[in-house]
Amino acid sequence: MAKKIADQLIETLAATGIERIYAVTGDSLNEVNEAVRKNDKIKWIHVRHEETGAYAAGAEAQLTGHPGCCAGSSGPGHVHLINGLYDAQRSGAPVIAIASAIPTYEFGTEYFQETNTIKLFNDCSYYNEVATTPKQFPRILQSAIQTAITRKGVSVIGLPGDLAKATSASVDSSTHAYPTKSEICPAEEDLAQLADLLNKHERITLFCGIGCRGAHEEVIALSEKLNAPVVYTFKGKMDVQYENPYEVGMTGLLGMPSGYYSMHEAEVLVMLGTDFPYSAFLPDDIKIVQIDIKPERLGRRAKLAIGLCGDVKMTIQALLRMLNPKTNDSFLVKQLKRYEGVKKDLAAYTEDKGETNKIHPEYVMSEIDKLASDDAIFTVDTGMTCVWGARYLQATGKRHMLGSFNHGSMANALPQAIGAALACPERQVIALCGDGGLSMTLGDLQTVVQYKLPIKIIVFNNRSLGMVKLEMEVDGLPDWQTDMLNPNFAQVQKQWE
Repeated sequence: MAKKIADQLIETLAATGIERIYAVTGDSLNEVNEAVRKNDKIKWIHVRHEETGAYAAGAEAQLTGHPGCCAGSSGPGHVHLINGLYDAQRSGAPVIAIASAIPTYEFGTEYFQETNTIKLFNDCSYYNEVATTPKQFPRILQSAIQTAITRKGVSVIGLPGDLAKATSASVDSSTHAYPTKSEICPAEEDLAQLADLLNKHERITLFCGIGCRGAHEEVIALSEKLNAPVVYTFKGKMDVQYENPYEVGMTGLLGMPSGYYSMHEAEVLVMLGTDFPYSAFLPDDIKIVQIDIKPERLGRRAKLAIGLCGDVKMTIQALLRMLNPKTNDSFLVKQLKRYEGVKKDLAAYTEDKGETNKIHPEYVMSEIDKLASDDAIFTVDTGMTCVWGARYLQATGKRHMLGSFNHGSMANALPQAIGAALACPERQVIALCGDGGLSMTLGDLQTVVQYKLPIKIIVFNNRSLGMVKLEMEVDGLPDWQTDMLNPNFAQVQKQWE
């Protein structure tokens, strides 16, 4: 029996290592659904909203490093993917999105559920094409997977319903992807220039982002040699903070005074693997160095003295031999002392002084930190939940924290927890949800129940859009339209079990 395009799609995805497709099935996706049913290497995860599927696929990709996959049926189905795909793209998560479409012979006729997927997804993807013939499809599929893996972002494949049921055709080009792992280090003369700058100055601070993942030992060695305090971003916290005697906390909107002043009182700030977006928190009167694997990021947040393209781990390894050890630790000691004061102030909020039937969120988050396993995966909703998570969840070297850190969307915690629980069934998954965020994705509590996912869901019941309410107060605006009438979330979940 001839193989259909839908079967070819699923076989190729499974061969790439994709184990799940998060989707809501329907009309133009039905052939893909059937191909999954017949294939024992890949599963269909029936989410209640396509946005949840895109977030879950992105979470899986971030945790495993392998591509995640989601799908949406023609028109409204694949339109619902877009918010989660934006998040995946901005998080550097390789995700394959199948945008099922109307029949090819109806293109351009304003047919029922017709959309222009090229225009729709161009801004949130690295690869975005529509297949229209059997010989074209496998080449598009291979290019999409290769691009997602190589560039660490989103690839969208437009698949018309009539093509999905068509007979597949052989092609001369490759039909499988080639995973790549490159080692990138700045040139020797550029490293020498950086070493000369660092050797000439005493007060140096390291500012570390998610690009420091896998380079913990190197960051510690560099800070030790330079007597440099270590500041980190929210995204970088879990990879930098643990077992680090030089860390002085975060900076930024959710940060701490110790992190901020360690950067502003330095002579040289070295940004390692961070594309930190808040320029207002960066000093503008000192020398700044930036090292990033993506050269297009160099200098777009601050005026640099030196900008180098390189992997953080390899760059530090090559740099260390060029540096003279610092003997004066007065700057480091000053910043560490300030950090101790900040931690003491934060601890004061964790004492349970709540009224009857009320509890402080800081106390809750600090207790979650104590009770969570050493390799727990936390997902945090955007807003006040991020504030408390940033300040009270501690790194262990094995924990992960997922959030909508760059895209900044509401309602990410539950969907990401679904992807995390399916991708890492042996690990504890804790979804830290705001009441506003959980309300947006309430239907996917059913997905948790249906697949018997052991997710621990904590709801911070502010009875308002907490961060927005705070922003209004800071701007001197009246608090209006932020209050929420919430159900008993625990009873909702219990009723569905």
